[in-house]
Amino acid sequence: MEQALWTRARLGRCGPPLDLLTARFDKHVYAPHAHEEFTIGVCVGGSEVIAYRGGQIRTAPGSIVVLDPEEIHTGGPGTATGGYAYRALYAAPALLTEGTVGFGLPHFREPLLDDPELAASLLSAHSQLSACPDPLEAESRLPWLLTALACRHSTARAASCMVPGAEAIARAVRDRLADELLDPPSLADLATDLGLSRYQLLRVFRTTMGVPPYAWLAQYRVGRARSLLDSGHRPAEVAGLVGFADQAHLTRWFRRVLGVTPAAYRNSVQDSHR
Repeated sequence: MEQALWTRARLGRCGPPLDLLTARFDKHVYAPHAHEEFTIGVCVGGSEVIAYRGGQIRTAPGSIVVLDPEEIHTGGPGTATGGYAYRALYAAPALLTEGTVGFGLPHFREPLLDDPELAASLLSAHSQLSACPDPLEAESRLPWLLTALACRHSTARAASCMVPGAEAIARAVRDRLADELLDPPSLADLATDLGLSRYQLLRVFRTTMGVPPYAWLAQYRVGRARSLLDSGHRPAEVAGLVGFADQAHLTRWFRRVLGVTPAAYRNSVQDSHR
């Protein structure tokens, strides 16, 4: 079955949009076209042949494709019967320069990349943000991954991220997220307030706290949700009270942190009090 599903994520509260595409085609052939953004895709099935820069790229499951902005390309099935499937995101050029140094935009000499670790991380972020495009999660994960992509595979190099007072900065960010858990500020705004770039803030927070900002806030919300469930609230109402998008979002994180669903936890707590 041929399908193309688009999801629009925002990089932080009121931040710029970033589009995610999940596609599966049997016979579809793209007309020659270009994008204003970097096109970053990971093949998840079959094989696609992409005409690009006067040659052809042939993907395989797990391969990463990076197409520079404004570069004309096409795409179609690599075999007569196999079809192809991929996940792609369309990143503004500035997202690949936040944590890098170099003249102009990063240039990817080789558009087809073999990097299983990065491919897995891109697919994980794409899948989870397509299901629930949480702004803080998008802003925590995507700039980090795109900087890694640029530093590993383009002409750009990593910028120095030495920041004095890293622990105090991380605690300040943590406290702001906890205080505003229902509508957390964007990392871009927090970074500006602290005189940092967003990538510097991300690096400081991850190094000090051990997890990116969205994961820290999700675990904090789970703790708050647990207290509300203890007091008799139902999972559906708890989700909104602690800032999760919906009950499914709460359930996903509750199981990650505590190993059970909110409903199962609530039932077990109530049973123990009988």
